Amino acid sequence: MSTPRDDRVTEVHPTVVGVPADPSTPADESITNPPVVTDPSAPVVDPTTPQAPTSHARIKPTRISGTWIAVIIAIFVLIFLLVFILQNLTDVTIHFLGGAFTLPLGVALLFAAIGGALLVALVGAARIMQLRRQTKRALR
Repeated sequence: MSTPRDDRVTEVHPTVVGVPADPSTPADESITNPPVVTDPSAPVVDPTTPQAPTSHARIKPTRISGTWIAVIIAIFVLIFLLVFILQNLTDVTIHFLGGAFTLPLGVALLFAAIGGALLVALVGAARIMQLRRQTKRALR
């Protein structure tokens, strides 16, 4: 069983949330005596106003973001596949197991690719089941 992912911000710069950067400085002093800004073009910040994390925050990637990337890639693959099929509509005769079929070339190659993918998935599923059995035996 997998554990739920924690999607909260993991790293925040201490001065962004009002915590003093130097641990030896008391928290009250960092609020009442803000650091001096030497750059005149820098914006003036009120230290008593809570600020949202800026570029110092790092957000962990989630499973949903990975799924969106996979969906976008799948859409592009399907578009290329559709273009391939539409450009290869010439009828070909396919002989398989004593039968003869007439299909467009693109569709015949699509069926061949699907058959190959199913074969690979079948072998992969068998290997996963084998590894799970070995793991259960090792944990006993």
